[in-house]
Amino acid sequence: MVELANAVEPVQDERIYIEKINGPFLYQLKGTPAEYKAGLDLAIAKGWLWLHESGTYVKLTDAGAALFV
Repeated sequence: MVELANAVEPVQDERIYIEKINGPFLYQLKGTPAEYKAGLDLAIAKGWLWLHESGTYVKLTDAGAALFV
């Protein structure tokens, strides 16, 4: 999940629209919806991604970005 988010060019205010990561995960990587949810929940729990309360976008946190330095 974090790798997919890191690969996306953020838009306004460092937002990454959720469809920019769920589409590739579900259709290119052939993940299941349960795997997607588990991956997203783990990334949020680890503090790598922050999910907006609306569920429409995430932001890569400093901890998440540090994984790619």
